[in-house]
Formats: sequence, C-alpha cells, structure tokens
Amino acid sequence: MNDRLRANIARLEPPRRSPGIDLARGLAVLGMFAAHLLAVTPLSWTAPDTWLGIVEGRSAITFATLAGVSLGLLTTSSSREALPADAAAPAGSGLERARESITTRAVLIWALGLFLLGLEVPVYVVLPAYGLLLWAGARMVGWSTRALFTAAGAAAVTGPFVVALINAGGPPAPGGFAEMVSFLLGWNYPFVVWIAFVAAGLGAGRFLAHGIARAWLLLGLGAGLAVVGYGLIGPVGNAVVDRYGEALQPGTRLWVLSVLQDFPHSSGVGEAIGSGGFALALVALCVLIGRTPLRWVAWPLRAVGSMPLTAYTAHLIAWWIWMMLAPGSGAQADSLSAFRAADPFWPMTLGIVSGCVAWTLLWGRGPLERLVHYLSETVGHLSGDAGRRPGP
Repeated sequence: MNDRLRANIARLEPPRRSPGIDLARGLAVLGMFAAHLLAVTPLSWTAPDTWLGIVEGRSAITFATLAGVSLGLLTTSSSREALPADAAAPAGSGLERARESITTRAVLIWALGLFLLGLEVPVYVVLPAYGLLLWAGARMVGWSTRALFTAAGAAAVTGPFVVALINAGGPPAPGGFAEMVSFLLGWNYPFVVWIAFVAAGLGAGRFLAHGIARAWLLLGLGAGLAVVGYGLIGPVGNAVVDRYGEALQPGTRLWVLSVLQDFPHSSGVGEAIGSGGFALALVALCVLIGRTPLRWVAWPLRAVGSMPLTAYTAHLIAWWIWMMLAPGSGAQADSLSAFRAADPFWPMTLGIVSGCVAWTLLWGRGPLERLVHYLSETVGHLSGDAGRRPGP
C-alpha cells in the first residue's frame, strides 16, 4: 500500500505531469463549480466585494485554454526533438498517433457532453463545445507557434462579429432544426470565438515546453492582453450595450461598437481578448507556482486538476440526482434558484475534492480519464494495425 501511495503521488510530479497545469485546471474546475452553484455578483474591478464574479465566463475559458496547453505539451513531447518556439511540429515521430488519440478523445467527450445536456441540469454544459474544440485542436497540432498565436488573434478579433451576426435573429425556435444544431455544437460556447482559446493554449503549451523562463514571458503577455481587453476594448462595447441594449441593427456603427463588449458569455471582442489573456496569465502563474514548494500546499487542487472530466461530471450528476429527489424542481429556472438556495457549493466542492484526493492516492488516474484514455488508445492501436495491413 505504501508503494502504491508513493507511486500515485509521484504520478503528479515531473516529468510525468506538470504540477502547474494540474493546478490551473483544478482552479478552472472549481471556478465553474462556483459559477454554477453560487449566485455571483457581476464583477466590478473597483469593488472588492464583487471579485468572486471573476469566475463567470473566465473559468470555462481557462478550461478551454488549458485544453490547448495540454495539446501543445503532449504533441511537443511526441516529437523526438524539442522544437524551436516558432517551428511546426514535424510529421511522424508519434505526432500522427497523438492526433488520432486526441480525435478519439474529442468524440468521446462530445458524446459525454450530449449525455449530460440530456439530464437538463440548468447550466450551460461546456463538454460538447470542449469536444469539438479538441477535435479542431487535433487538426492544428502541426502548426508553428507563430501560426497558432496568429490564428488565435484573428479568431478573437473577427469571431465575435460572426457570432453576433448569427445570433442577431434571436434564439432558435424550440424543437426546430436550428435548436438541434445549436445543441450539437454547444453553441453557448461558440467555436467560432472559442477556437481562439485553444489555438492560444496550443501555442502557450509549445512555448512552455521550452523552459520555465518562458512562463514569465507568457505571464506578461497574458496580463497585457487582459488589460487591453478589459481596460480599453471592452468598456466601449459595454457602454453601448448598457445604453442601447443588445437589439441593435447588424452592420451599423453602434452594433459594431457593441460587439466590443467584455461581459461574461457575451462572446465580445473585449471578452475574447481580456479573458483569453487572463487565462494565459493564470496558466503561467500556476506553472511558476508549480516549480516552488507551494505546489504541495495546492496538492488537493492538483488532484482535481488531474481528473477534471470526472470532477466536472460528478457535480452535474449530483445536481441531477438532487433534481430527481427534490419535489417541484422541474422548471430550469426554479431548479437553479432552489439548488443554490440549499447552499450546495461547499458541501459539493469539499466532497468532490476529497473524492479526487482519495481516488488519486488509491487508484491514480481518474475513472473517466482512465476510460477515455483506454478507448482512445484502443482506437489508435486498431487504426495503426489497419494502416499496416496489406491490401487485397
């Protein structure tokens, strides 16, 4: 038993894992718990009593950015030699197999997300969009770091206008084809904008793979983007939306300005740049913390971050069970307010964190992570075997 505990503790240490990435992922998961389970006051940077509002929108964006970071680290390690920061990952040397594995994981996570959406828990489930973004990330793993950051910037600036045009007609009619497409695409997290976070994360992962000094540069870059997004771009759009509302005619000057907003889940340019920068800075800060003894203080969060799919799914399953057992909680709005009124955040958070810690110590990899890894590796082996069979 002692050998197993030591082995499972060592599993979360370098070189097998990056403590900082697990820490950042754990913070993102707990941030989503807070956004779902607490009635959060909208964030005002000048009012400290509203700072908990930082979890709104930014937690999910950090989660998506970390998907890219993980891909960047994974595909860099799949190459035989370290890549220059501006180089593309070479074909072969494990990259194609990594791409196949990532694609399979993406499909599995997308399917799990659709299942969780079917439970009708009154939150925006991020996993369908996350699966699609992973699929797109698998297509980008061979790009150079420069190309990844360029694509991220282009998507952050242009994507919000595409989303605003698509959404101009209002929400899709219930039960119609458009609603089904929105459901399948996880459109509450529109990939047209969110691909920016995966691309930036992929570039950041490639960047971080070349030494801890790069984390300081990434921290400065992320903080600078956050200042630009929240301090310069977002306030312009926010002022227009506050004064004229969202129902502005597409293509007009005021409509263009409104798309610059940075409100959480607005998919505005300010949010894309500001929250994307926030996510990059948080990841860099956690990587730096992960190189200090403070990483042991944060070990429970790192355990959560080592099994984010399990932790995220567990809190939605627990919520669904409560809905089944609580009479009169069928309506989504009523279910949300009623569940929050029961003050579930700390019991659920402490319970899931404790469960992740115990599982990590006793069994290592999280149950859903283990299942997804097994299935993706099995598909990868079958695909490899099929590729090696002689034709008829």
